[in-house]
Amino acid sequence: MKKIKISITGLGYVGLQVALAFSKKFYTVGYDINKERIKNLQNNNDLTNEVSSLNLKKSSLILTNKITDLKSANFHIIAVPTPIDTKRKPDLKIIKYATKNISKIIKKGDIIVYESTVYPGLTEEICIPILEKFTKLKSNKDFYVGYSPERINPGDKKNNYQKINKIVSAQNKKTLEIIQNVYQLSTRGKVIKVDSIKIAEAAKVIENTQRDLNVALINEFSLIFNKMNIDTYSVLKAASSKWNFLNFKPGLVGGHCIGVDPYYLTYKSKKVGFNPKLILSGRSINDNMSKYIFKQITKYFDKKKNLKVNLMGLTFKENCPDTRNSKVIDLANYFIKKNHKVNLFDPYLDSINLNSKKKQKIKSINEFKKADVILIAVNHKQFLKYSTNFFTENIFKNGIIFDVKGQFSKLKKYQKNHYKYITL
Repeated sequence: MKKIKISITGLGYVGLQVALAFSKKFYTVGYDINKERIKNLQNNNDLTNEVSSLNLKKSSLILTNKITDLKSANFHIIAVPTPIDTKRKPDLKIIKYATKNISKIIKKGDIIVYESTVYPGLTEEICIPILEKFTKLKSNKDFYVGYSPERINPGDKKNNYQKINKIVSAQNKKTLEIIQNVYQLSTRGKVIKVDSIKIAEAAKVIENTQRDLNVALINEFSLIFNKMNIDTYSVLKAASSKWNFLNFKPGLVGGHCIGVDPYYLTYKSKKVGFNPKLILSGRSINDNMSKYIFKQITKYFDKKKNLKVNLMGLTFKENCPDTRNSKVIDLANYFIKKNHKVNLFDPYLDSINLNSKKKQKIKSINEFKKADVILIAVNHKQFLKYSTNFFTENIFKNGIIFDVKGQFSKLKKYQKNHYKYITL
């Protein structure tokens, strides 16, 4: 193959890190349809907070929102979102559009590698036919396709792209060797070859499905122990003393991966005639945890109206601005729907869309005032610095401090008759 030149389509949480890693070794063009995103990145500003301004400034990465600027590349990576729709079925509009779009500049001999999370078979059944239709070229003869599942963990500065192991797959052995060699230059982690594109697709989708089910199991333990008036975190602490106990914690499962990927697998599973009961049962448990927390809180107030609620953290996980599929947003909406007064606090956000179409402003911690409920939903590092006094001084008598992840267990010692401290 000729000298490798890289194009990356999609510069979100995944694509930007991939693009920067490749740009250290290859001529690399990063493309995104979002003009504002490109403008921000050209100004060395990554709104996802995954990449520093200094790293953007030092990078040789070329940024564009014009697909024609990718013409000189011969190794194309597609890293666009693959969400679900309102019926929890795969929404393939973005990946189909990206595939059709990249077809405009594909040449004979080019390699196209997908990183977007999909169900087993999607690359070959959906994407390749689109490429063939719009390029008028033949797959595995005129151009070649591979799949390398993304493993970016938003907010995780330790396990970044250049440290993680990568899986690669392709239509034939020669292309697989090229893809492996190219990827190996972009990461210090291992680059692992697998025998087929479907195996690579399946490996990705079960990574997140496995985690989803493990959290669902712990969440179900929490539901059971609550009925028995047993502290879940105390049980988990005791159980984790065994060497092979898996130390998962209860919580809200959101984000673009764990709360979404299982539905890709179950969709395909049903298509081939198998009804996946366990996976969907776990999804049901995790999807309903926001409503459970809302009910746990409001039942203590005997239908009291106009509760003042201080909700801390709205992103789907700690220490990042990512609100995709955040179950905390669902939780906030339950309170708003019942006309409770909800004050929102999150150091990573300025505003957010909740029930209303109008954006709701995120308050500064300096505006934190006494409330009936303090709901610590996300353990941002800034929140973990607050003392017990901060919480005890800002809760009304007979109020509730609900600590989803149980990080402020010291508050239990001070509750007495003043307030009630609850965890999942």
